[in-house]
Amino acid sequence: MNYPMYAAIEGPLILIGYGSIGRGVLPLIERHFEFESAQLHVIDPLADHAEFLRGKGYAFHQVALTRENHRETLDAIMAGRSGGFCVNVSVDTSSLDIMRYCRERGMLYIDTVVEPWPGFYFQTDSDPGKMTNYALRETILEEKRRHPGGATAISCCGANPGMVSWLVKEALLQIARDTGMGEQAPAIREDWARLAQALGIKGIHIAERDTQTASYSKPARVFVNTWSVAGFLSEGYQPAELGWGTHEKWMPKSASQHDYGCKAAIYLNHPGALTQVHTWCPTHGPQFGYLVTHNEAISIADYFTVGSGATPDYRPTCHYAYHPANMAVLSLHEWFGSGQMQTDHHILSEHEIVDGVDELGVLLFGHAKNAYWYGSRLSAREARELAPYQNATGLQVTSAVLAGMVWAMENPEAGIVETEEMDHVRCLEIQRPYLGPVEGHYTDWTPLESRLKGFGAESDEDDPWQFRNVLAARAQ
Repeated sequence: MNYPMYAAIEGPLILIGYGSIGRGVLPLIERHFEFESAQLHVIDPLADHAEFLRGKGYAFHQVALTRENHRETLDAIMAGRSGGFCVNVSVDTSSLDIMRYCRERGMLYIDTVVEPWPGFYFQTDSDPGKMTNYALRETILEEKRRHPGGATAISCCGANPGMVSWLVKEALLQIARDTGMGEQAPAIREDWARLAQALGIKGIHIAERDTQTASYSKPARVFVNTWSVAGFLSEGYQPAELGWGTHEKWMPKSASQHDYGCKAAIYLNHPGALTQVHTWCPTHGPQFGYLVTHNEAISIADYFTVGSGATPDYRPTCHYAYHPANMAVLSLHEWFGSGQMQTDHHILSEHEIVDGVDELGVLLFGHAKNAYWYGSRLSAREARELAPYQNATGLQVTSAVLAGMVWAMENPEAGIVETEEMDHVRCLEIQRPYLGPVEGHYTDWTPLESRLKGFGAESDEDDPWQFRNVLAARAQ
């Protein structure tokens, strides 16, 4: 098959992290970019794939990057040169510090999450607000304010955060078309926010259902997942976070607000992996999801704000509503039930998965047609046919990295950007061949239909889309 060759990467091409996402993104880089083999450097603390990589002519560096050694390690690769591209898909490395290093050297940069150095996520004796993605995101925004322009560095460009922000824009245009408000796409952020306001969008769920399954049962005392276990453990332990909308009339007792930054979000004083919400996906319909913190919950709410501060004229509520694969659900129960985080981790490979789909999209609600889900319904079988070394979950992430890399090559002096600020049409055009069916579905469902009656649970019957109704009664 002939794949489009998007650009030639001149200079060092550094891939930090060779876990499930690193292994999946490399074949896409090989397909769609020209580069010299000797210029590609993979950095990872484990040498499991060193022989394979060196056999392809790539340099492999078995190093765990730290606060103390990351500059020295990268300097040895750069050898005084500038330019090139850094793809950071690692854990336990500071996205901010590595981004800063790359921009100092005119090197393009992309990551899938604002990752900190080790220790950030499990500050059990600290203020929960210091453990939030809000706090991490504000460090990137401060860097952007202090050092505008320069080499493009894309923050949080995976499936979610990342692709889902492009899906939100496309869904808004489709709702506008279907409700008679026209099809003209806004050109600037303020007009996108006013479009969401005019449509009456009260909130947005990043609504995901992962049904991928293996042929065997989950082993005891092993955390099994379809993507990075370390990533899921860290975000599952962080406080639940959500962008806080202007239509909300009630706030949970456990909620706290931030007194600095964009003020677009709140956090709850309990882990996201213990916080359930009512949501909806096309195949299974109504379902529970975990309100696991994600950067896009804050960045989307912030981007679509009319006004500013804690009391703007308009802002949608936004949060992740994630139903992971069944083995991961059981792993969460085992972890929190025992109080002991599993030390044995396993990511289901493309060969182990026998069936299932990762149904990942955005559910926009409160508008004239009630609710609209728009997203990717990629199956494990399709993922195996489309690209090697990844399951459906992984391919949704790695194809977004590919789209972000192309956009960065086409816009090399954009400075630090979030995915909401990118051309969603161009990015989805690049990514779509790897997403399986991309579909939109309207639904009449509201969270009131899923709430148990009685048992002292309070609901807002006048406004079905209040967060009070979305949040599971036992979590309030």
